[in-house]
Amino acid sequence: MDILNKIKVRAAENKKRIVLPEGTEERTLRAADEVLEEGFADIILIGNPKDIEKESRRLVLKNINRAKIIDPADHPKKREYIDLLVEVRKNKGMTHEEASNLVEDPLYLSVLMIKNGDADGEVAGADNATGDVLRPAFQIVKTQPGISVVSGAFIMILKDKEFGEDGIIIFADGAVHPDPTAEELAEIAVSTGQTTRNLLGFEPRIAMLSFSTKGSAKHEMVDKVVKATELAKQKDHSLKIDGELQVDAALIPEIGHKKAPGSEIAGKANVFIFPSLESGNIAYKLVQRLAHAEAIGPVLQGMAAPINDLSRGCSVSDIVSLVAITANQAIGK
Repeated sequence: MDILNKIKVRAAENKKRIVLPEGTEERTLRAADEVLEEGFADIILIGNPKDIEKESRRLVLKNINRAKIIDPADHPKKREYIDLLVEVRKNKGMTHEEASNLVEDPLYLSVLMIKNGDADGEVAGADNATGDVLRPAFQIVKTQPGISVVSGAFIMILKDKEFGEDGIIIFADGAVHPDPTAEELAEIAVSTGQTTRNLLGFEPRIAMLSFSTKGSAKHEMVDKVVKATELAKQKDHSLKIDGELQVDAALIPEIGHKKAPGSEIAGKANVFIFPSLESGNIAYKLVQRLAHAEAIGPVLQGMAAPINDLSRGCSVSDIVSLVAITANQAIGK
């Protein structure tokens, strides 16, 4: 069974409510229909019910009637969400009038539903820019306790099964934070460890990557990774983390043993934490193209509730996969 099927099976065993705020968008509707057919999540669609019904008939969809449909302009909890938004944003001067307008925005409504306990996660971005998806998430759901930075993890599935965890390695951050401090890098490591456990069900062995292994080079960039490694260990004592390690020392047992003798991570890593977005993004694309690896992601991590952003060029299958991933993140929460 491939990793996505395993993720779907786990989601089906403990169904979560995933809200799709772009409820009238064609790919989103097709994906919702597939998810409901496969039965691994309960779907909430936001949009005008008549428009959703009309579009579903046009697309000959068979399962949309099993989704919960919320009209952003008229639903029983509208006043409740207005009050919640005013309360959450009162320090920013939010008025009832402003909140009344914002709760009719599906992207705001979806995160208010999550904040209020009426949904477990969100998938959006097929029809909206990343900034528009994440802005209400940062304002309302915010980051999880002890984490100040959101990052993006990629699940890299390699054809060569000798590396990582039977050919699976998690890369982070490859999508969000350009130049993390040592403290932020430590948070990214902890978040990625949680993502690995929640999504993939195996114990993370985390390598904090650099161009140096255990003091082989001296530079402030190396110092940042050394400090981040120690901070990450302090933040979560349950995680196996080591650094600083060069990527060959993290990946190849013989090299790991030679460069970092006694390390429980060297040569065995299944999670790679890159010192910058630049290096992480370059690495995942190189591995994807040169090794013909499958790259699933980015999976956003560090939020207090699972909220994931799609590319506007996404396919129906991309949305289905991300719903399954989001459901698993919700299970882990």
